[in-house]
Amino acid sequence: MNQGVADAPHRAGYVAIVGRPNVGKSTLLNALVGTKISITSRKAQTTRHRILGVRTDAGVQFVFLDTPGFQNRHRNALNRAMNKSVGEVVGASDVAVLVIEAAGWRDADAAVLALLPAGVPIVLAINKVDAVRDTARLMELGARMGALDRFAAIVPVSARSGKGMDGLLAEIARRLPEAPPMYDADMLTDRPERFLAAEIVREKVFRLAGDEIPYGCEVVIDRFEEEGSLRRILATILVDRQGHKAILLGTGGERMKRIASEARLDMEKLFGGRVYLEVWVKVKSGWADNAAMLKTLGYR
Repeated sequence: MNQGVADAPHRAGYVAIVGRPNVGKSTLLNALVGTKISITSRKAQTTRHRILGVRTDAGVQFVFLDTPGFQNRHRNALNRAMNKSVGEVVGASDVAVLVIEAAGWRDADAAVLALLPAGVPIVLAINKVDAVRDTARLMELGARMGALDRFAAIVPVSARSGKGMDGLLAEIARRLPEAPPMYDADMLTDRPERFLAAEIVREKVFRLAGDEIPYGCEVVIDRFEEEGSLRRILATILVDRQGHKAILLGTGGERMKRIASEARLDMEKLFGGRVYLEVWVKVKSGWADNAAMLKTLGYR
């Protein structure tokens, strides 16, 4: 007599999402969890911290870990701390999802693959398939990846449109260990609202300042107070140079007003209540290579 689905063992485990910068890891995490918990932009290295996202389905709980994009172009203390985080997350995970772009396999992708431990099953997610019209190219890429003999499964997806998410979840689920749920069913992330508020402001800086503001900016939450359903938040954007401050402020402070306004709207949507937000800009030269400051900002 075959066991029914209801008698199947429950599965749960940690799933590391890894890849080179700017391949869509954070967008994929948001699609898999079903809500926005990780910030996104077209700038490389938008994600700097380990972001945990939980998805609970019937019979399985996925604990996704979004990681910074591993890279070796910049060697300051900030990037060393982020690269260390990638290795630690993958080593403690049950499954790794390596994200690449459908445009093709790069040397940087191979460098990330070489860092993944042999004992962790790797599911390859070929992302942004909706940007490639030539299906023959996708099939050729899939065949090439299969020939590497490193992947437990290969799944074409579009994190932006949601295409392929069910297939990706199924491939991950069958490789998770048998275990009870690790988190409550209604939990989406382990990050506190204070952290999420800082990330939302930083996302708006990256999106609205474009390439004018370089990688060297950070957001600090100086005050986070709750009064019923109202949250009062004071945030400071740290930049390296006085010129960067002027760029962020914009003519008559218009750019900063837009950054604050769009950040506030996203916070109200995520937190489910009204938000009073003040955002200031402060010049702090060399913050990204100051080990003591990085520690206070949550980097190890």
